[in-house]
Amino acid sequence: MTDTTPKYDYIIVGAGSAGCVLANRLSQDPNNRVLLLETGGSDKSIFIQMPTALSIPMNTKKYAWQFETEAEPYLDNRRMHCPRGKVLGGSSSINGMVYVRGHARDFDEWQQAGAKGWDYAHCLPYFKKAETWAFGGDAYRGDTGPLGVNNGNQMKNPLYQAFVDAGVDAGYLSTQDYNGAQQEGFGPMHMTVKNGVRWSTANAYLRPAMKRSNLTVITHALVHKVLLEGKRATGVRFERKGKVQQVLAAKEVVLSAGSIGSPHLLQLSGIGAADVLASAGVELAHELPGVGQNLQDHLEFYFQFKCLKPISLNGKLDPLNKLFIGTRWILNKSGLGATNHFESCGFIRSKAGLEWPDLQYHFLPAAMRYDGREAFAGHGFQVHIGHNKPKSRGAVTLASADPKVAPKIQFNYLSHPEDIEGFRACVRLTREIINQPALDEYRGEEIQPGIGVQSDEAIDKFVRSAVESAYHPSCSCKMGEDEMAVVDSETKVRGIDGLRVVDSSIFPTIPNGNLNAPTIMVAERAADLILGKGVLSPSDAEVVIAPDWQEAQRQQAPKRAAI
Repeated sequence: MTDTTPKYDYIIVGAGSAGCVLANRLSQDPNNRVLLLETGGSDKSIFIQMPTALSIPMNTKKYAWQFETEAEPYLDNRRMHCPRGKVLGGSSSINGMVYVRGHARDFDEWQQAGAKGWDYAHCLPYFKKAETWAFGGDAYRGDTGPLGVNNGNQMKNPLYQAFVDAGVDAGYLSTQDYNGAQQEGFGPMHMTVKNGVRWSTANAYLRPAMKRSNLTVITHALVHKVLLEGKRATGVRFERKGKVQQVLAAKEVVLSAGSIGSPHLLQLSGIGAADVLASAGVELAHELPGVGQNLQDHLEFYFQFKCLKPISLNGKLDPLNKLFIGTRWILNKSGLGATNHFESCGFIRSKAGLEWPDLQYHFLPAAMRYDGREAFAGHGFQVHIGHNKPKSRGAVTLASADPKVAPKIQFNYLSHPEDIEGFRACVRLTREIINQPALDEYRGEEIQPGIGVQSDEAIDKFVRSAVESAYHPSCSCKMGEDEMAVVDSETKVRGIDGLRVVDSSIFPTIPNGNLNAPTIMVAERAADLILGKGVLSPSDAEVVIAPDWQEAQRQQAPKRAAI
């Protein structure tokens, strides 16, 4: 390094769900010189910006790291697809745009795990700060934040409401707003879409901030490692267009490369478990055995049924209809192109005795794969169902000292017996819901799993062969105080000055829901911690912890609750 080496106050690695938030908030002070490094490029593609095209960027190498796991021993040794955003906006530019904060108790669980100050009361103000909810602010929802959140096309297809009504018929609660006082129940689903456009963190946070002279954004930059002087981070080394460069940070380096990228970068920098680094030929700079450990994810499968009426989206998948949908979206950002099609949902508990829900439903008025392939020949509908509080744990492990070699990813899905029991409940409880009177006029033959899948053994076999990742890797650089914690409650890497990790990798445990919303919240709160501003005052908004569903059924009968 020389006197001409570029120097910034803050260097942020990764322009994803967290990195874009940080770039905006840290550069609000014109005295802060901020550099944002991103391996991918522009997010201007119509396939990113049009909500209905969500399956395309996720499966495109240009926009996503197409990671694969090692053979998963409890899933018949299948290698699972694990795409991660490689574009401005990161995974918020390739995801399904579903906005779920998680249950309040998920964040209380974080604090109990050692993440001090990250309970729900302290997190709620940052959810509100991030958001503009289409229906106005209240004690739970924000109305002045950068992130636009709405209900898509307002459940115009009757199948959406029929699913919600079926959940209530089965004795579960209804909820007007699962991101508000009460997550548990069935109701409309929310999405990060604004004026018919995907509202990624690139659109919400980064694009306005790029007008500032004190923010520099460099794309197509592959970061090789964090530069260390003793136990202090001083900058990063990265490669762009074949040229290796170094930049310095006067204040801090912040890794926001995600739950695969951040532990990988720490390990490339010599921070991690000694044996892992030695096996990859990387010199140990600072031993932190928890780096890459505690990896968690959500699994899901599709419960598919034929539809007795010709009203499903399967009738819109031919080239002419796709042309019409795309043209309408291009002209006025409306219609079926302006939604992710997940417009109703449910959150329930898999068994009695649980304090908060651990199962999540995404309802889709079509029978097709999440990646857009293998559409059912005829009309159908499906519900995505998963067990959202897994106890199985995996790891992200450095495979080589070469930063261009992907790390080893092993989730150990379904290695814990309680996770297997959770998916048995998924099958049995979903059948009970779908077979309620509200769906009688629509419900046809069960396509998947198939009515013959009834016993524990048959369910287990089906689940092993059919479950897919919900694309929620997290928790691989967990926040806490124990010996396996990687960052402390201020998101600082333990034992290294001037280095933080801010993304979903620092979650101690995975929440009951999709991860984009809590990742953005974490970045909002971390920005205040980095700037030394002091955090927002905790909320005293009440949380509804529902009774057991049998009691809920008694309370709501005989009149079905309205949405």
